[in-house]
Amino acid sequence: MPETLDDFGGLLNWANLDAWIEANPLPGSGPATSVEKLTGGSQNNLFLISRGNDRFVLRRPPLHPRANSNETMRREARVLAALTGSSVPHPAFYAVCDDHAVIGVSFYAMAPLEGFSPMNDLPGRYGADPAWRRAMGEEFASAAAALAGVDHQAVGLADLGRPDNWHARQVDRWRSQLEGYREMEGYGGHELPHVDEVGAWLADHVPTDGRIGLIHGDFQFPNVMFSLEAPRISGIIDWELTTLGDPMLDMAWVLSSWWEEGDPEGKSPMVQPWDGFLSRRELVRRYGELTGRDMVSMPWFFILACYKLGSILEGTYARAKAGKAPKYIGDRLHDYALWLFAKAKQLKDLEALR
Repeated sequence: MPETLDDFGGLLNWANLDAWIEANPLPGSGPATSVEKLTGGSQNNLFLISRGNDRFVLRRPPLHPRANSNETMRREARVLAALTGSSVPHPAFYAVCDDHAVIGVSFYAMAPLEGFSPMNDLPGRYGADPAWRRAMGEEFASAAAALAGVDHQAVGLADLGRPDNWHARQVDRWRSQLEGYREMEGYGGHELPHVDEVGAWLADHVPTDGRIGLIHGDFQFPNVMFSLEAPRISGIIDWELTTLGDPMLDMAWVLSSWWEEGDPEGKSPMVQPWDGFLSRRELVRRYGELTGRDMVSMPWFFILACYKLGSILEGTYARAKAGKAPKYIGDRLHDYALWLFAKAKQLKDLEALR
């Protein structure tokens, strides 16, 4: 083992890790020859490890793990393993380690993905060719549809979440989380608009045609990799929030991250340039064609996506008020939560006029 390999402040114990690498079905042979810490992810750590010309990615929790960090690693690994052979674009799974004697935490190894996670200015043909940007929307719909098509029971994930009464439980579930932030010192409760009326509308219009399947839980630009070689998703990443629920919510999550003329003030497109992207209506139509589902309930899921994400993001603002998160991040996510509830109200009001 080269003595020059960085342990990144104790995140990697090479004496133990090389033994684990050689004992598991990973690409290459022999000890690791190089390591690079990858960017991305605010909590967990990613390392690109080489064994000669072969490479794999190791994912582990932070140096000071959260209470559920090890469970999260095992859960992600289980999901990726279950997706093997499916049409869902994802990094191939290699091995998981739950022996904390190796590097102190649970971790797993997977294949590296070619490409980039879209944020801000789009690179290459994506920035230059509107047809490639159009294809990005088509790929979002196709990937969401592929995940919706996975038989969670057949792949051994029937116990991944709580499917019973899932649709009717959503409003209380996320409202309870929002109210729970009151316990944070310096916060004092949310001042988000429209929470009550949006929640009441959702509770009064629960779909009767719901389904249960796998949902990614945070399906949007930062959590996909797009290939630089062709306008396609090379893989969906960050599977830590995967659970059982109605897969329509993943497509609605994409809609909430989208941008169109007529949206409430306070939000810009996540990527630039934006011309060429599909409209939300086109995204919904494409998803419906691929899944065979009636899209009549999509407005409910779109509103739920805004309600849920706004409630979650407000938690970072509450933590920032308590001095447990950077103020600038808390303020930015609070502004986004304000936009999400404004969008939810706009959608609710449009539905009331139908």
